[in-house]
Amino acid sequence: MNTIKLHDLYFEPFIEEKEINAIVQYLVQKVTEDCKGEVPLFIGILNGSFMFVSDFVKAYKEDCEVSFVKLASYEGTSSTEKVKQLVGINENLEGRTVVILEDIIDTGNTLQEIYNIFKDKKVKQLKIATLFFKPDVFKKELPIDYIGKSIPDKFIVGYGLDYNGLGRNYPSIYQLTTQQ
Repeated sequence: MNTIKLHDLYFEPFIEEKEINAIVQYLVQKVTEDCKGEVPLFIGILNGSFMFVSDFVKAYKEDCEVSFVKLASYEGTSSTEKVKQLVGINENLEGRTVVILEDIIDTGNTLQEIYNIFKDKKVKQLKIATLFFKPDVFKKELPIDYIGKSIPDKFIVGYGLDYNGLGRNYPSIYQLTTQQ
């Protein structure tokens, strides 16, 4: 893994693909234990979670369903305070266990919007699983059921995460650096 350049910024190696795979396996194990006897609906938050959702669902060995919702809250390298719902849920969620699969939770603004979207859906239970969590900038009093890895407040790309559209295709995670 070497430093990469995306647009005008440089990113250095941070989390290797092997560690990401281990984190995904850990999350799958925890969710499987908690969802015994259920057919959970996994909902990925697009665009960033598509790789995580794919790997998670492939490793989940029980019956399940998968859907996606598209929310946007990033502009460039900073989280905006406004979350815009772009694509909603079409499935009937009443009485279902819904597990949100998020790539990263930082300020909690997107998570707040997720709770707002699902509060009137009469779900049996809503659980949140995030691959990465930035506790230093989390501003909400909202539960997160499964945390893969807590990381510092650095801007990251790779494994579905991007900087202005670039970097999603890298299998490892890179963090913003001032080095070239």
